[in-house]
Amino acid sequence: MTENFSFTNDERIIFTLRALYAKYGYQPYRMRKFEEYDLYSRNKDFLVSEGVIAFTDADGRLMALKPDVTLSIIKNTRDTSPDVSKLCYDENVYRAPKGSSGYREQMQVGLEQIGGVDLCGVSEVLWLAAESLASLSDDFVLDVSHLGLASAALSPLPAGDGIRAALLKCVADKNLHGIAELARDNPLPPGMEEHLTALVEASGKPAEALTKIRALASDLGVPGAAEELATVLSVFSGTPFADAIRIDTSVTGDMNYYNDIVFRGFLREVSAPVLSGGQYDMLMRRMNRGDRAVGFAVYLDRLERLDETRPGADADVLLLYPEGTAPADVHRAVSALIAEGKTVYAAAHGAGRLSFRSTADLIDGEVIYRV
Repeated sequence: MTENFSFTNDERIIFTLRALYAKYGYQPYRMRKFEEYDLYSRNKDFLVSEGVIAFTDADGRLMALKPDVTLSIIKNTRDTSPDVSKLCYDENVYRAPKGSSGYREQMQVGLEQIGGVDLCGVSEVLWLAAESLASLSDDFVLDVSHLGLASAALSPLPAGDGIRAALLKCVADKNLHGIAELARDNPLPPGMEEHLTALVEASGKPAEALTKIRALASDLGVPGAAEELATVLSVFSGTPFADAIRIDTSVTGDMNYYNDIVFRGFLREVSAPVLSGGQYDMLMRRMNRGDRAVGFAVYLDRLERLDETRPGADADVLLLYPEGTAPADVHRAVSALIAEGKTVYAAAHGAGRLSFRSTADLIDGEVIYRV
C-alpha cells in the first residue's frame, strides 16, 4: 500500500535554507539539549524570551533546556581569529513567547560567522539573510542599520542611565515626540536632541538615506560608521534584491551585546520580523572571547501565519508525461525545471491529493504549462 507523502512547510524551509548555507561553505552545528543555567542567567538580556526551563541535574548542577543557540555556539567553540568559522544550524529552542504563560518548542534556522570577521563577511551574511527571506516570499524587506550612529549620539550619557535607555527606545519606536518630551523634561547634552531626531529621520532607500547618514556621522565624529554601512550594502547594488533593502535606523539592540551592523527581515504576510541578526562582538567580550562575530536567525514559529495567508503546495510543478515516454526525456525535463529553482513532481497520471502551484505536460520533449 502506497501512502501520499509531503513535507511540512517547516521541513521545506529547513531543507531549503540548509542547502543555501551549505553552498557558501557553512558547516552544520549541533548543540546539546542542556547547558548550565548560569550561561543563560548571566546573559538573560540577550535572550528573546526571559523564561528559561531549569532543573537540577543528577550531580547537583542547575541545568537549562536550551533557549538560545548563539550562546551555546560561543561557549562551545574556540577563538580562531584571523581565520573565520562559518556555522549553520536548525535547532529547537524552548521559550515562553511574549504574552504567553507557557513554554513552547520553537524551531530556529540560522548561521554564524565567528573569528576574524571583516566587512566582506558581514556583507555575505546580509546577502544570505536576503536570500533566506526571498526563499520564503517574493515580498520581503531587509532593514539594516549601524549601531555606531546611535551609540555616538548617546555617548555623552553614561551606560545604564535611565534617560539614555528611554531615548534609545524612542529611536527604536521612531518616536520623535518622545525624544522632544525627554529633552524638555531633562537637561540633555547640547545637540543630542537634534542628533537623535536626525537619526530617526535618516531612514529610507540606501541611495537616499546614505546622504543623510554621512552628514550625521560626520557631525557625530564617526564617519566610518556611514562608510561601513555603505560598503556592506554595496553587494545589493544592481541585483534583484536592491529594491528590498532599506536603511532603517530604528533597528537597534542592546549595546551591551550588539555593535555596528544590525538588521531585521520582514515578510508582507507576517506582522513581526521573521529574521533578525547583527554583529555581536560585545557579547563575545562578555563571554571572554576575543573573536568578532555576526549572524542571524530565522524564526519558523512566526511563519505559521504565512501558512494561513497563502495556499500551500507540495511542489511547484506537476509534470505529466504520456505513457511510454522515454525515461531519459523525463529526466532531462525534470532536471531543467530543477535548475530553474523549481521543485518538480513527475508522473504519468497524477498525484492523488497533493497540490501544486502549476501543472505542465511533457510533449515531444518540451514542457508546456497549462493555463
